[in-house]
Amino acid sequence: MAAGALWLVLVVGSLCPLVSGDPSFTIDYNKNCFLKDGQCFRYISGSIHYFRIPSSYWKDRLLKMYMTGLNAVQIYVPWNFHEPQPGVYNFRGDHDLEHFLNLTMELGLLVIMRPGPYICAEWDMGGLPAWLLNKKDISLRASDPDYLKAVDSWLSVLLPKLRPRLYNNGGNIISVQVENEYGSFQACDYGYMRHLHTMFRLYLGDDVVLFTTDGNADYFLKCGTLQDLYATVDFGPVANVTKAFEAMRRYQPRGPLVNSEYYMGWLDYWGDKHAVSPADRVSEGLQAILESGASVNMYMFEGGTNFGYWNGADFPHVYKPITTSYDYDAPLTEAGDPTDKLLAIRSVISKFQPVPQGPIPPPTPKFFYGLVTFKKVGDLADLLDMLSPTDPFVTQYPITFEDAKQYFGFMLYRNRLTGDVPEPTPLSAVVSGVHDRGYVSVGGQFYGVLERDSLKDVNVTGKEGQWLDVLVENMGRINYGSNLKDFKGLIGNLTLGTDILENWVMYPLNLDGPISQGWPHIMDDQILRVPKAGNGTGPAIYSGTFKINDIGDTYLKMHKWTKGQVWINGFNLGRYWPVRGPQVTLYVPGTILSCSQVNNITVLELENAPDDPLAMLVDRPILNGTSTRKMSGSLLRSHEQRRWTLI
Repeated sequence: MAAGALWLVLVVGSLCPLVSGDPSFTIDYNKNCFLKDGQCFRYISGSIHYFRIPSSYWKDRLLKMYMTGLNAVQIYVPWNFHEPQPGVYNFRGDHDLEHFLNLTMELGLLVIMRPGPYICAEWDMGGLPAWLLNKKDISLRASDPDYLKAVDSWLSVLLPKLRPRLYNNGGNIISVQVENEYGSFQACDYGYMRHLHTMFRLYLGDDVVLFTTDGNADYFLKCGTLQDLYATVDFGPVANVTKAFEAMRRYQPRGPLVNSEYYMGWLDYWGDKHAVSPADRVSEGLQAILESGASVNMYMFEGGTNFGYWNGADFPHVYKPITTSYDYDAPLTEAGDPTDKLLAIRSVISKFQPVPQGPIPPPTPKFFYGLVTFKKVGDLADLLDMLSPTDPFVTQYPITFEDAKQYFGFMLYRNRLTGDVPEPTPLSAVVSGVHDRGYVSVGGQFYGVLERDSLKDVNVTGKEGQWLDVLVENMGRINYGSNLKDFKGLIGNLTLGTDILENWVMYPLNLDGPISQGWPHIMDDQILRVPKAGNGTGPAIYSGTFKINDIGDTYLKMHKWTKGQVWINGFNLGRYWPVRGPQVTLYVPGTILSCSQVNNITVLELENAPDDPLAMLVDRPILNGTSTRKMSGSLLRSHEQRRWTLI
């Protein structure tokens, strides 16, 4: 039996039911505390995103949180993760919210639910489904009838799943947040918040504690709070905890102090340095919060991974997409491994309440599997019959991803040259006209990249009748601030020299479908396309295989590759971009690997593959471009600073 499995048997077998008799969870405004079963209660919680962790690892992560001394966990629910198309719901496998909640109950952990409908979470569009943008003039997070209709439909599915799990109904959900950090949004629509309050009460009843969370400044609390919703705040390590809670006390004069997001670290953006926050600073700040008597939730306790296309983006002044790793410099790593920060936090918690006896369960096994060699399957533009099997869209001017109902991934825009272009001529986009990166080829020759907010033109040549191709990549929708309506694709017209290009043919690409079914590996060698002679530049598909004898987690290092997407055994690991950094390796959960069969890797390289295409499966992550998470340093920026820059 593996060490982790043994720990599960030993600890879970010793747990007792949460309560006996008639459970109750309320607020005592006279004693300034929560009341759990009639007694003053303080929760020490950690945030965990089930949607960023393979479901087979959920129990392992929750057990480690329990053994750290936490008595609660905080959970977001991303709407777009569960309703990918209007009226189409997914609560299976890695989407099985109720299974995750069953595990929290089994491990004796209370739950603080944050069901949105907007969650931020550095998740694509803050958890709102992109199909809302089918109505271009929709007002999000406001009293727009079309938006409210979609919200009400979603809540009518989600909230009834939660009601029997409320603590007062014998479950373990002690409180539920309404919306999320609404004071940071420009709408300031109290009617919208009142509507949500009514819906939450309708489905959850009058007894559950409903709350809001906002930054700890009057500016945020003014629009984020509402009468009859308990107001809480969030902030990271500070020198003066009493001062940090002053704004909350102005808007919530009585009741328990609550920091709903105490920051353990920070997120990473492509092209920035890896953010870290020292363990001593974080643990000292936690001790100060607990000494004040406040309840606290640590964000994040484990961050996890933005698999597939789920990462979000910020827009302080320019578009800043978030990395595939959501490690967050958290107490549990992206792979769920305990850190020195976790041990420091456990030591602090032990000063205020008993922690479970025994050591923290060990890390999951990590393996160095070595080199993987690749062969080129073909240029992406030559594989359209497989990757875009439906008829393309033909329009005078480009349409967006949303117009084509292509919400994630890639779309190929084609325009046939009406004359020769013998001399290098700029293909230009209007300001912010490409959302988010456009890979430009003419006649199969790759010329460069149009990039949102930075690279505005690419010089090309070509002959009459050749296709000018722009493969546009959606790098993740904005998840925070006032620009949530982040349409993707060619947002404006493209100009070749002085001529506006007309008569476009657009192919929405479905890479995940064929790859999840085993393509291109299921094709016989003689059926595989013979790649054109070339220098390995431009969007192309590559395939490789490897065998293993023992299964464990590993990390994929795309040595000398430029930028693209990777699938292993049909599972979309996410984006790689080592030349931009800081993230170099991709986390590969052992749950997607096989000992009994050959493991397949499929790569979409977008710019420039190495002459000798190799990758390496290693046993340590590289998240800061040069070394592992042991790197010392300070938190690069605070959540409060981000708020001010994004307003």
